[in-house]
Amino acid sequence: MKIDMKYFKEKLEGEQANLLGELKGLGAIRNPETNDWDAIPEESVPAADENDRADRTEDYEEKTALVNTLKNRLHDVEDALGKIGKSSFGKCEVCGEDIEKERLEANAAAPTCIKHINN
Repeated sequence: MKIDMKYFKEKLEGEQANLLGELKGLGAIRNPETNDWDAIPEESVPAADENDRADRTEDYEEKTALVNTLKNRLHDVEDALGKIGKSSFGKCEVCGEDIEKERLEANAAAPTCIKHINN
């Protein structure tokens, strides 16, 4: 299968930019030691009461879950970008066969073919 590398590179770079924007918009920062993204809790302003502290904790936990989802997707996109131009882009990491064009169109960072989605 012939893959249009330029097309998929642009598609992945666009998604990468969107993910970085979303992470920054959430107030997440990239840890310079691990190069990983971390959610940042609200500034420590004395909470008025127990309910306010509970709300802040819940908000932070939700933000952390969203940051984790976004950074995992960013990792997948960056891995795929690293494969662009190499023989490994568009190949299933499980069986080595070509990933279906429809799958790549839907998810340019897909690491596996449809048959191995859950591996």
